[in-house]
Amino acid sequence: MEDGFAQDREKKVIQLSGIILNADSTDAVPGVNVYVPKKGRGTSSGRYGYFSMPVLEGDSVIFSFIGLRKQSFKVPEKVEDDKISLILTMQVDEIALAEIEVMPYPTEDEFKRQVLAMNYEAPMTIDRTGNLSPETLLRYAEAMPASGNENMRYFQQGQVMQIQDRYGPRPFTLMDPFAWSKFIQSIKRGDLKKKD
Repeated sequence: MEDGFAQDREKKVIQLSGIILNADSTDAVPGVNVYVPKKGRGTSSGRYGYFSMPVLEGDSVIFSFIGLRKQSFKVPEKVEDDKISLILTMQVDEIALAEIEVMPYPTEDEFKRQVLAMNYEAPMTIDRTGNLSPETLLRYAEAMPASGNENMRYFQQGQVMQIQDRYGPRPFTLMDPFAWSKFIQSIKRGDLKKKD
């Protein structure tokens, strides 16, 4: 047991850092798990795909994220410098599942008979050109639930924001040009006028 600890003491500590990008190298991937499985330590990439963590020479580092292929990086045994920088691109992991049909009725004929027997009038407002009115489309859009992909991304973005808020305040919006644009538009609309 002490021999393993003696070997770890002889290994040099290296600062591993880098940026994780998606397959076409245009967008950073936040929230990627970066860890050394044998040591039980790790980190995750930040909002802009940046990560940094100390590793030992010879460690195997794993990069994993839901929907992307898991990748590994082996830290060289002998490193002259005390830091290593990476630019890592992660590929989409597509899983093809066989098509299945889910039917609420035991046979297709029974399903057709039940559909034809339905007595339902949809509350749609169609204008004279045959299109749905903008009000109807807006009502349908508001009632449509988020997809699983949207829910997952929203949840992960919230987790990344929560992790980053632990280490300091959010950016100061006084220098944000988009915030200034919204402020000027609200002044033009008269949102800030005192109402009597």
